[in-house]
Amino acid sequence: MEKPLEFSQVYKLLNAIKEGDPSKKEELNLILNDYMQGEKAESFLDELGQTYLYIGLKELFNYTSSFDLEYIGNITKEVWNELATKNNCDLPIYLANMMIKFVKDKKLIEKLSLKWKTSEREIQKHVRPLSAYITEGIIDVLE
Repeated sequence: MEKPLEFSQVYKLLNAIKEGDPSKKEELNLILNDYMQGEKAESFLDELGQTYLYIGLKELFNYTSSFDLEYIGNITKEVWNELATKNNCDLPIYLANMMIKFVKDKKLIEKLSLKWKTSEREIQKHVRPLSAYITEGIIDVLE
């Protein structure tokens, strides 16, 4: 049985930064660098989730054209509507789609299958639900 995915540490750091604690930025950057590498993952799901968190945050910054989480956390509904128009979709859909696109573009399913000795089909069935799960976590921090 798979160990439950646990990313609360990242979400707590994101929230602290959003609430105005810049001292947490370096810690977050270190974790995200680890996530980008995937070397500390404990399963294919953990590695996929780590990758999604990394991509999700990167794409959040692209979507908003800002690296300032404090600013992003205070964006008004009107500005979110403007960003949705500019980006041709709402943030949650954008983030999930970018995560899935990354998996496809980087042939991540094949790589994870080889690395974790798991069938591609088993990994594929988690691609979309996990993107929604990670996106939801990011959105929850912003609200």
